[in-house]
Amino acid sequence: MSTLHEECGVFGIWSPEKAPLAETVYYGLYALQHRGQEGCGIAVCEDGVITAHKDTGLVGEVFDHMTLADMPEGNMAVGHARYSTTGGNERRNCQPIVVNHMKGRMAIAHNGNLSNAYELRRELELSGAIFHTTSDTETIAYIITRKRLTCGSIEEAVLGAMEVIEGAYSLIVMSPTKLIAVRDPFGFRPLCYGKTPDGAYIVASESCALTAVGAEFIRDIEPGEMMIFSAGGVRSVKDNCRKKRRQICIFEYIYFARPDSYIDGISVHQARLRAGRILAESCPAKADIVIGVPDSGLDAALGFAQASGIPYGIGLIKNKYIGRTFISPTQSARTDKVRIKLAAVGETVRGKRVVLVDDSIVRGTTGGRIVSLLREAGAKEIHFRVSAPPFLHPCYYGTDIDSDKDLIACHRTPEEIAEQMGADSLGYLPVARLHELIGSDDCCKACFDGSYPTAVTANAVKDKYEMKLPAAKGE
Repeated sequence: MSTLHEECGVFGIWSPEKAPLAETVYYGLYALQHRGQEGCGIAVCEDGVITAHKDTGLVGEVFDHMTLADMPEGNMAVGHARYSTTGGNERRNCQPIVVNHMKGRMAIAHNGNLSNAYELRRELELSGAIFHTTSDTETIAYIITRKRLTCGSIEEAVLGAMEVIEGAYSLIVMSPTKLIAVRDPFGFRPLCYGKTPDGAYIVASESCALTAVGAEFIRDIEPGEMMIFSAGGVRSVKDNCRKKRRQICIFEYIYFARPDSYIDGISVHQARLRAGRILAESCPAKADIVIGVPDSGLDAALGFAQASGIPYGIGLIKNKYIGRTFISPTQSARTDKVRIKLAAVGETVRGKRVVLVDDSIVRGTTGGRIVSLLREAGAKEIHFRVSAPPFLHPCYYGTDIDSDKDLIACHRTPEEIAEQMGADSLGYLPVARLHELIGSDDCCKACFDGSYPTAVTANAVKDKYEMKLPAAKGE
């Protein structure tokens, strides 16, 4: 993977009986760790009182046995694994966000990115709101809280907020008595739910997290749907369903999700195999071996090998104790991690013409380092194949591509990129064939073709609230 950032993972549980739910959330977040490695948190509701613990770091770093043991038993809990698409990597931006207001308490976990966050926050600040974080999740929390002051229930407040916020959001909202799950009307980000044998309901970003805690998958939450879990049962509100054309982020299938997950009924593993087969057809290469970049390039490499007839091999070994390089927030950190993350298997590549399959190229830095590793291991030729089209446009829906200045495909041809990385050739997945990955054109591919499903503004920039500004008059 060539240095790109994405969103978060959310997890929630409603139990008919009081139980030590923090432990269940802990295991669920472990299964979603690939979606965010900068920070995490868990909030538990015990008789209407919400107790939370959160910090920067991996799930296993933030929570240990004592921390989990200190969390109270409860009927509901919500968890979050974070990568900062909006707002810097600081403890204050970790989630869930807990709010105490005159009509009760609330904890909220958010996966996605609002395309109108700047305008909403400005409006709130002009009306007197004081923000403590730089994440757009706090903007959502403010809007829900304000709606709650004039609404008869928390679900009415959430529905009211959905009329205001725009962009990508899969939310889990926990009130003193209800667990609410919401997916935006476009369905940019995944969200599903299931049930454990003891009657607890689980909501998670991916189905792999349900499996991790022993829950049976029931179904995906529909775009625009709101699910309410409470002592009164399970309810579905579909007032906002089918108002927009479904726009699941195609990069969920190419990279973000775990291969054992199903999103909207489609196997992530099978989607990646299809990407590899398409690559073999559209960008063939004469080679002796096909290898993939761990982890998300492996499935596409297998698909390439199956379609081309070239043997598949293990040419790169990943250090399992270091996170995804693309989740490192600075370029220097990314470069350092690449040096210890991957090692070439000389017996596989020495003296051979190699097809190297990865899921994307953003800046080209990581790809160049991987090519160097293979050259040093004795590879005779390296034909780089990418199971995604070239990144040409910013993303405003949860993938951290907020400018085209660092996108190498905007400034160089494939031949020039191959030369810069030291590869013998370079081929991308054709954008016109993206729909074949999921058998439908109902997907967002704006970062590849510039066709944005929602209106976007010039202010939709990551870390805009960490930028230094000139002093206001009178300061």
